[in-house]
Amino acid sequence: MTKPLRLGIAGLGTVGVGVVKIIRHKAALLEARGGRPITISAVCARSRVKDRGVPLDGYDWEDDAVSLAQRDDVDVFVELVGGSDGPAKAATEAALRAGKDVVTANKALLAHHGQNLAQAAEKVGAVLRFEAAVAGGIPVVKALTEGLAGNDIMRVMGVMNGTCNYILTRMESGGLTYDEAFAEADGLGYLEADPNLDVGGIDAGHKLSLLASIAFGTQVDFDSVELEGIGRVSIEDIRQAADMGYKVKLLGVCQMTGRGLEQRMSPCLVPATSPLGQLEGGTNMVVIEGDQVGQIVLRGAGAGEGPTASAVLGDVIDIARGTRVSTFGQSSGSLTKPKPAITSTPAPYYLRLMLLDKPGALAKVAAVLGEAGVSINRMRQRSHDQDTAPVLIVTHKTTRAALDTALAAMVGTRVVEGEPVALRIEQL
Repeated sequence: MTKPLRLGIAGLGTVGVGVVKIIRHKAALLEARGGRPITISAVCARSRVKDRGVPLDGYDWEDDAVSLAQRDDVDVFVELVGGSDGPAKAATEAALRAGKDVVTANKALLAHHGQNLAQAAEKVGAVLRFEAAVAGGIPVVKALTEGLAGNDIMRVMGVMNGTCNYILTRMESGGLTYDEAFAEADGLGYLEADPNLDVGGIDAGHKLSLLASIAFGTQVDFDSVELEGIGRVSIEDIRQAADMGYKVKLLGVCQMTGRGLEQRMSPCLVPATSPLGQLEGGTNMVVIEGDQVGQIVLRGAGAGEGPTASAVLGDVIDIARGTRVSTFGQSSGSLTKPKPAITSTPAPYYLRLMLLDKPGALAKVAAVLGEAGVSINRMRQRSHDQDTAPVLIVTHKTTRAALDTALAAMVGTRVVEGEPVALRIEQL
């Protein structure tokens, strides 16, 4: 009988339990596809007595993840603890030092330490796989590292946080304010313990930095990702976008340009008829543009027990088959240190600002934009009964740097109340 591939699973939350269930219920299928049995030697979690809805008494328990990673009867360490440092990092490093392969769903760990961990894996001939860390059940890592390996990648973009997409689509479909949609998502258990990881764009930014590394052969550089969350998007912005034929999405975009590597995670307007514009609820979507294949669209569940556990098992099966792929698609030594783009690719922008009811106020705003080199495509002033009125502007293509110069200068005009909202209109 072929020697089984023995797993040690650290973390028995939603994803860990999902992995255990698949191994228990689909043992024959996994063996047939992997060419050898897939078994669990031991597990590690905070509580041994918690009822997780799946039998665990047949597995050894370890009190800490590092001890689990070092066991002689563990071939593959499955890290599902989470967090960029602490036990997850210590146990992953311990597993790699011991020459064990690692499968993880931890995007924060790799976004902050991916280069060092990739080097550690290569040093001992181990593999470090992380399909489950990016977009849940969507096999985007495999698509980039394997299926599209013959392409120069031009651009990767996508909606990579289901919670944010749920909030934005509920604002539109239910006519809800941001706070109302946020509370609804929280009540459904969609938000992280620290909600800013979701709505601040950090979670999705981690994922984008990993895809950028694979797509462009660069070292992971999360610190250079431009992050903007969805907290300032209003129901007014949602409605105005719809009137213009757009939807508002928290959109990640990475591309290599003559100015350097662009990595942006921010709320954008996308055409309502595009695949991204039609994406509803908590679903994720990643769009990849290659020089040989053109545009590839991958859509599916971005989180949850089944989809993420499915991604974990996909990596495990590859290891069982003997597939050895470098962490980011090529050797860590060949990954270049990226030069962050100082300015982003020019694009039109949607602006919303509250204009004081003063003579010449609109002219002052137009003048400030013109002085910064920002050309107005169209402008609309909403009717009002107060001392301020919302003004909506769509610019021609401009850089964010020029737009920021104009927005900063608007403060000196003393005709704009509060901070204007600026949303990029992404060309697809």
